[in-house]
Amino acid sequence: MKKAVLAIVILIFAATSQARMNAEIIMDTEAITNAGTIVKNAFDYWRGQTSVSTTIMTVHRPDWERSMTIKSWTRGESDSLFVIIEPAKDKGNGTLKAGKGMWIYNPKINRVIKLPPSMMSQAWQGSDFSNNDLVKSDSLIKDYVHTLEATTLDQDKKIHTIRSIPKPDAPVIWGMIKLKIREDFILLSEEFFDEDLQTVKIMTAWDIQKSGDKLFPMKWKMQKSDATDEYTFLVYEKIEFNKKLSNHIFTRTNLKNPGI
Repeated sequence: MKKAVLAIVILIFAATSQARMNAEIIMDTEAITNAGTIVKNAFDYWRGQTSVSTTIMTVHRPDWERSMTIKSWTRGESDSLFVIIEPAKDKGNGTLKAGKGMWIYNPKINRVIKLPPSMMSQAWQGSDFSNNDLVKSDSLIKDYVHTLEATTLDQDKKIHTIRSIPKPDAPVIWGMIKLKIREDFILLSEEFFDEDLQTVKIMTAWDIQKSGDKLFPMKWKMQKSDATDEYTFLVYEKIEFNKKLSNHIFTRTNLKNPGI
């Protein structure tokens, strides 16, 4: 009798343990699935169907500081054009991303140069933003597995903390990226880690204002983790979403002569 009772207890314990394991697997799967959806929605929200903006970028270093005004156009997840319109000495320098390709144009040498994938992570115009950061490349969506780490409340808004780990053999340089995304899909911060999981730089966004029919953070900062006096500010002077844009905008011909 005792043996029979013991056997039943063991079976119940085993079944309970298995159920708990199954539940944990389901929860983990849901966390990954939900996190991936949140990240994609945040990037879609950031870009809209299309966007046209004017920004002032200020690169700060201990001994100097310089600013430039940038006009930009984006469409969907893969098309974007960024062109410097001030100061005069830098006017016309531009970066085009069309589909999977990226090109830069330097008016001083009058050449369009295609960037190899390895250059996508390089600094844009000497700033702390990389080419990928600036164009909000869809690499983060496609090349990483996203997991929801936590959800907290701040001023009655849910804030999702998401850990993004690169997929095996993904052509990326970051060992991990952590994002904080508000419940309305506004990206609040993005922290970049090297392969040893040490923080390299962090981007923060604030000054959320109404732009048309949506809220948008008008000020961004990219800060190096090991140099408190080295950072780049990006301030949006104007941004418009979901305007109809010509296909010609996202061509190498227009990169050379955007008519600004």
